[in-house]
Amino acid sequence: MHTWQMQTAKARFSEVVKQAADDGPQEITVHGRSVAVVISKELFDRLSGNEASLVDFMRQSPLYGDEDIAFERDRSLAREVDL
Repeated sequence: MHTWQMQTAKARFSEVVKQAADDGPQEITVHGRSVAVVISKELFDRLSGNEASLVDFMRQSPLYGDEDIAFERDRSLAREVDL
């Protein structure tokens, strides 16, 4: 992992982002102390579990395939609004 001082990372931000995408995580330091890591979107999605689509998520529901689900309609009157 490449380490960047904050001031250098700010001045060369596009390079930091490109290297995160091409070479992996980029560490940012302030006064020699690690404060942040820039990672690619692909790595972020993999680590956070955001790779699955909404359809895949819905298919993992315990109710998937259950044909007997009844959704009750709320039949209350609409509320009045002063315009």
